[in-house]
Amino acid sequence: MTRFLRTLLLGLSLLAWAVPASLAAPIGLDAISSYLGGIVAAEGRFTQFNADGSVDRGRIFIQRPGRIRFEYDPPSDALVIAGGGQVAIFDPKSNTPPQQFPLARTPLSIILDRKVDLAATGMVQRVYEEAGRTVVLARDPKAPERGAIALYFARDPVRLVGWEIQDEAGGVTRVVLDELQPVERLSSFLFNIPYEVERRGLN
Repeated sequence: MTRFLRTLLLGLSLLAWAVPASLAAPIGLDAISSYLGGIVAAEGRFTQFNADGSVDRGRIFIQRPGRIRFEYDPPSDALVIAGGGQVAIFDPKSNTPPQQFPLARTPLSIILDRKVDLAATGMVQRVYEEAGRTVVLARDPKAPERGAIALYFARDPVRLVGWEIQDEAGGVTRVVLDELQPVERLSSFLFNIPYEVERRGLN
């Protein structure tokens, strides 16, 4: 099981509750929702700071609604795919099929929903400004066991710059995004879980 799986899909709790807010006004939820909803296809790079002090890097691909892919740089062959309503975790140390979870059970669904309206969902528990970034703390109140996420946004223009989560043991994982670049289209195979299973010979 990858570090990404442990922090993203298991019982998450919010890290940023105790962080003092600055006096600057945060970006409005309508503007953030409009930005997220406007992402159709994009790619970029990410840096993941793990709870054990290690650092992973890789590429991220987003195709809204409902699809995202995290490719970790060599020597790791770890891979996380969301597609077809499922999230699949490919563990390079295992020869078994990937673990799969419903996308709706993960915090990723917040940014991958077909219609993003953070103000209307009731999932946003706090919004504040910290170190020049707007922090949106979100958790589904109907299913708090599904986890929570602290999303970080920059302004002018509004853009997602990363997120931060804390696992049930208190370990913190932080993902920092390079600027996401819009692209005209992405191959559907990037988000095709059965195709990746077959490609890796994990049937």
